This record gives sequence, C-alpha cells and structure tokens, in this order.
Amino acid sequence: MKIAIDVSPLQSGHKVRGVGFYLTYLKKALLEYYPENDYYFFHQGESISSAVDLVHYPYFDPFFRTLPFLKKHKTIVTVHDLTPLVFPQHFPAGLKGNLRWQAQRFNLQKVDGILTDSNASKQDIEKIVGVRSGKVKVAYLAAGEEFKRVKIEESEVKNFKKKYQLPGEFILYVGDVTWNKNLPRLLHAVKEISIPLVMVGKSLLSTDFDKKNKWNADLIQVHEMVEQNQNVLRLGFVSTEDLVLLYNLATVFVFPSIYEGFGLPIVEAMQSGCPVIISREACMPEVGGDAASYFDGYNTESLVKSITSVFNSKKLQLELSEKGLKQAKKFSWKNTAEKTIETYAKALATK
Repeated sequence: MKIAIDVSPLQSGHKVRGVGFYLTYLKKALLEYYPENDYYFFHQGESISSAVDLVHYPYFDPFFRTLPFLKKHKTIVTVHDLTPLVFPQHFPAGLKGNLRWQAQRFNLQKVDGILTDSNASKQDIEKIVGVRSGKVKVAYLAAGEEFKRVKIEESEVKNFKKKYQLPGEFILYVGDVTWNKNLPRLLHAVKEISIPLVMVGKSLLSTDFDKKNKWNADLIQVHEMVEQNQNVLRLGFVSTEDLVLLYNLATVFVFPSIYEGFGLPIVEAMQSGCPVIISREACMPEVGGDAASYFDGYNTESLVKSITSVFNSKKLQLELSEKGLKQAKKFSWKNTAEKTIETYAKALATK
C-alpha cells in the first residue's frame, strides 16, 4: 500500500502531547511493524501524488477545516473524540462554529473509514455524525515506553522533591483544564479532606487566554480555587522525564474526567505503577478495567470516599498498583498500528 499521512501537528503546538504524541508513536509503529508499505508524510497545503492509494488525516476538529472538501483519494480520518458536540451546553460553538461543523460533518460522512480511541467515542461518532457502525474502527492508544516503574535513589528523590517543592505524600493530576476534566469537583474534594494535590498541565499556569470565552469558564474557576488552597501545587508543563518520576512518587493518581476519547494519562500512571482513581463515565472503565478505584463522576462525596480509601490504605495502593501494571500491558502501539492497517486495507477493498 502507498499511504500518505498528514503530519502537520508535528510542526505545531500539538507536537509534545495530544495529537502530536499519537502521531509520533503511530508513525514509529507503522514503520517498525509494517515496513512493507510505502509511507509519504506531508503537511497541509502540500500536493499529494496521484500514485498514493490512501490518505490518512490523524486528527479532526469539528469547528476548523481539517479535511479537504474535494476527496481525491481513499481517505481515513482519526477522530479522537467529539467532546464539544457531546456536551454543546458547555462548549457553545456559536453561529460560525455550527456552520463549520456542518461542513466538517459532511466531509466526515464521505470518508472511507474512521478510526477512534474507544468504544464510547465510537458510539458518539456514529450517533452525532450519522455514519454506519462498520465505518468506525476502535484502535486503542498506548503510553510511551518511557512510562514505567523506576527505582529512584533516595538522594534523587530528595533533589527532585526540592526542585518542585513536593510534599511527602500527594495526589497527582495530569491533564488539561476544560469542563469535561471535572477539576472543580476534584478541588472541592481535596479541600474537604486536606490532602496535598499536585497538578500537571500547561494550561494550569496559563494567563494568556480569552476570559470571555465560555470554553474557559472552568479554567477561570480552577485558577481561583487553587489560589484559595495552599494544599494545591500547580507545576504547569513538565518534561516527560520528570512526569515519569512524578507518577512513580505520587501516592495516587486521580483523573476525575467525565468524558475522554481515551484518557492517556490513566495508562501512563498504571504503567508507572501508580494507583489510579477514575470516574465511571464514558470510556474510563474501558481503559481502567479492574485496575482502578471508581467513583461517580457527578458526585463529590463519591470522589472523597474513593480518594480517602486509597490514600489511607497501603494495602489497597499495592493492589491497584499491581493490577494497573497488568492492565497497562493490554495497550500497545503494535496493536494500534495493526488496527490502523486493517482500516486502511478495508477502505481499499471497498469500491
């Protein structure tokens, strides 16, 4: 097969996390496990040879043009999630946004195959976009191999904790700050039980954002809540190397999100041996399996109970850690590449 893949996100702000991470590892896996194919990597605006059998757009934004209006090749697109369309009341699109979505939806209906990160996301895509079930294929993501349980020397632990002024024991959160991340509920919970919370994510320290945009309502609220709680430490963006150490040193990882396409930090934490607490919503049970402590994503007291039970029990922490290491092994980039190649082949076999 001659496959063209749009790698535009690798030249943008998406390079390190999110779509850029997905694209980097998918590209690596395809080249490693399926070298018999010819791969052409292009950027938006570049022409695509007519000799190409298939084009893969590994990202999709419902409100911005990410697919060509005129389809000249067999086309596959990866739709990681449609969060703003699942919860339109929290992510208002406006008139222009809705018009762009209708154009994007039309283009999405014409593609030859859609890849997505979970069954929960698959169901939403079929419902919202209006495509048949057989057109959407689930290809689970995986954490990078650098995320693992590591042995850390006592002196290194001391220096690392000093670098970030980390408490002895703490809850860790890694991710963005949008409505679906459910962070105000997490901040209410940790304030009630007075347990230190360390938060990682670029937007947590961001000040240059549109405060009038309703999409940023939770970001404003989280900033205000953090300033009122000295038990919360915001680190902002950290290197992957430091993130691995944070997962290894955290007492527990809490991911309170009520909607994700996949929830990659969950696997990163499990693969690093960190006990995981997640909500029962959307795809989270698909990713966590029996290796997580679950809570009702819409109930603060349920979250408080889950945090308290895990944080105060070394036995439960060890049990979740061991189960998490096993659960994380179910996800691999080899499997992701395999599902992706299957989707390519199916599209090419369809007239």
